Amino acid sequence: MDNSVREILYNALQELLEDQFKEFKWRLRNLDHKRKIPAAQLEKADKMDIVDLLCSFYGEDNAGNVCIGVLEALHLKGAAGNLREDIWNDHRPKEAREHEIMTSGWQHAQIMRNRDSQSITIPTLFKPDKCGLVPDTVVLQGAAGIGKTMTARKIMLDWACGELYQGMFDYIFYIHCREMNLNKKQSSIADLLFKQLPSEDAIRELLKNPQKLLFVIDGFDELRFCIDQPEDHLCNNPWKKQSVTIVLSSLFRRKMLPESRLLITTRPTALEKLSLLLGRSRYAEILGFSPEDRREYFHKFFPNKDQAEKAFRVAQQNETLFTMCFVPIVCWIICTVLKEELNGSEDLVQSSNTITAVYMRYLLTLLKPLKSQGKGLLRTNLRGLCSLAMDGIWKRQILFGEEVMQKYGLDQEDSLPLFLNENIFKRDIECICAYSFIHLSFQEFFAALSYVLEEEEDAMSLEKRIQHVRTLLESYRTSRHDLVLTIRFLFGLLNEEKRMKGLKKRLGWKMSQSVKELLLQWVKDTTKAKIVCGFSYKPELFGFLFEIQDEYFLNSSLNHVTEVKLSRIVLTEMEEVILAFCLKNCHHLEVLDAFCCSPVQDIFEKDARKVNQEDNEREELLSSSQIQSNQ
Repeated sequence: MDNSVREILYNALQELLEDQFKEFKWRLRNLDHKRKIPAAQLEKADKMDIVDLLCSFYGEDNAGNVCIGVLEALHLKGAAGNLREDIWNDHRPKEAREHEIMTSGWQHAQIMRNRDSQSITIPTLFKPDKCGLVPDTVVLQGAAGIGKTMTARKIMLDWACGELYQGMFDYIFYIHCREMNLNKKQSSIADLLFKQLPSEDAIRELLKNPQKLLFVIDGFDELRFCIDQPEDHLCNNPWKKQSVTIVLSSLFRRKMLPESRLLITTRPTALEKLSLLLGRSRYAEILGFSPEDRREYFHKFFPNKDQAEKAFRVAQQNETLFTMCFVPIVCWIICTVLKEELNGSEDLVQSSNTITAVYMRYLLTLLKPLKSQGKGLLRTNLRGLCSLAMDGIWKRQILFGEEVMQKYGLDQEDSLPLFLNENIFKRDIECICAYSFIHLSFQEFFAALSYVLEEEEDAMSLEKRIQHVRTLLESYRTSRHDLVLTIRFLFGLLNEEKRMKGLKKRLGWKMSQSVKELLLQWVKDTTKAKIVCGFSYKPELFGFLFEIQDEYFLNSSLNHVTEVKLSRIVLTEMEEVILAFCLKNCHHLEVLDAFCCSPVQDIFEKDARKVNQEDNEREELLSSSQIQSNQ
């Protein structure tokens, strides 16, 4: 629990009437718990003091549960339910969704199974809850590319066609956060509305009934300026010109047009920042394609039914591929790659067994039509694309202006890569052009590629490259967990034979051995002799090692490991495969301690049944390792 959850607890207490708060403190004093807050400290405590006392006496992880229990004892079940939901929404992004593709991927199937009973539809987003409370703000969250913008625009279309929210809203205004980043002039809310409804009289009439207005704010996570402005900087006059930062802050904080409704779309990584700005809100998650949706998509993509089924089975057999398919744009990418492979002679499952393999094959697929371009031009364009991606990853930037494209030599018509989307934004009477990668994960892929492509470089340039990789690894270890997929791609690209062979043949590039040696040393320094993976930490290191698919690298990096401890980790089928793959290469493993990790035992039971046919090495692992199950 952190400051944002303290804020949630405080907001819950703020809704209590004076008599209710008095009884809350009385019940807290008489709580049936081994630890009790002294009556003297409770007597004069205000609501902020109560939050601090709850966290101090019951621990930050249990303070919310204690508060919920007291609210239920007060027969305030609605308030208790809302608090439980708010805390749950606050925790999920931090524990389970650090990265949109990989983390949401493995979790997606479980979410779909567990949350059917809590499903919400677009028409009911602004309906009262069980306690009769109507949300002022609805937050639509979801992974990059999962359809948040499409959903927001579909809402506007259905309203305009008279099929949605009729009688609820007189007008729906759309605010694109990417466009707001480009707005350097001072504006008012009225100015923003005028772009969509060019009639001052109509706007004045609408502002007389702000409760009938809905603002759709698309892409909150893309805002590049600080939205949490001081209270005395906020503005309540919709006609007063201010910086866009102040205008949007005033709208989010309900200082401007507080009776209006907000519908905000965002990626999960920005939820914590957003929750600090909002009052009581409703959170809904766009879950993307269900397994049935994926099968339907495959059949629409492949006109031949047999091909569709064959490709679908390939994806289904590889959980990494199949879970990534829940994001519509990634599903399209995977289908494109599989379509190419169906015409080849390779084993489809084996050749697409890692995320890096899929993305590399997609890159090579798109390079095929560019054979007419010379090798030199292609190398220049790809190097520029990689540098653009890396720069954006470090700056947390996903939208690039034309001046940035010029900087990296990507502004020529015949050099514009197929991996970028062109976005046109209107500013005053001008139109501004900006570019973004077709998907966030492709930006991370090309950023990783920038570290491994070897050029003819002097010793100084080589040292600079090595230092950049060191900075990447250190940033990931200390604060930038959003770099996890970039690093996973980096490991995957370092298998020259399996990943870089096609690119080397097409463009003559080699892989940087210096970077590979650095990563090998990093793994050795990270693992030591004992690997411990706890409840809130997924074994990402194993995922990195699985991605490289290099036995020499694994043997060298894990040769010194004698003990692996897994505690309270729920493993998916794909994670079991990754774990078994890595443990097979821990040749000096003596102890595998699996506490509350029942799938770990299943790994070895399944492997033991197949040992005579498939892998004698795994039999040695089973017989030489001491497996402790503390369930």
